[in-house]
Amino acid sequence: MFGLGMQELIVIFVIALLIFGPKKLPELGRSLGRGLAEFKRASEELKEGLAAELSAEEERASAVAHEAQQPAKAEPPPTPGEEEKPKGTHETRNV
Repeated sequence: MFGLGMQELIVIFVIALLIFGPKKLPELGRSLGRGLAEFKRASEELKEGLAAELSAEEERASAVAHEAQQPAKAEPPPTPGEEEKPKGTHETRNV
């Protein structure tokens, strides 16, 4: 735990007890515990978010690599008359 032994922790506790007093010390301990718990929760959420983003990025990369490995189907070139034929009654061509 941060490289502190039992003796160092006792010294820190005694100094904190002298500075803050016995009435204020439990309140400080609770707020410190809540702060550490919130920090731990936020760091876990960050780790989970990063892991999800990395896995999504890997999936996208593998999908792109898979598409690159598949041969592309070549479409036949359009015949000369196809470009000028209207495709439907609702489409008009601006010339």
